[in-house]
Amino acid sequence: MRQYGKGRWLAVCVLLALLSACHRSPPEQQVRAAIQQAVEAARSRDAGALDDLLTPDFVMPDSRFDRRRLLGLLRVARLRNEKVSVLLGPVDVEMRGERIVATFTVTLGGGGRLIPERLGVYRVESAWREEGGDWLCYSARWKRTL
Repeated sequence: MRQYGKGRWLAVCVLLALLSACHRSPPEQQVRAAIQQAVEAARSRDAGALDDLLTPDFVMPDSRFDRRRLLGLLRVARLRNEKVSVLLGPVDVEMRGERIVATFTVTLGGGGRLIPERLGVYRVESAWREEGGDWLCYSARWKRTL
């Protein structure tokens, strides 16, 4: 009887572990995590990792950058072995219907000819939507603050 009780307890533990693994975090937390992943992708100059966080129709209104140019900049920075410095400030996340708007400050810098050493501090407003179970950025506006 004791052996049966231990087996049942183990089965319950495994079931609880599986259920918790299937549980998705709230959308706001998913977007915050995606923003942190984008920061890490920029730091490591990993265009592929950043591309995974953007929708195919990603735009940067009022900017000379679009998705292709943004990813190209990271690829060239990697080829030239240039340093990319990214410091993320607090992230504010707001649900707007089925979309999320996340605003934050980011301090960008570099260490080469492509990316200047002191690039500046920017206020970013990014818009996110869920696609295929993942929250992806479809728009970002940057405004230099310093």
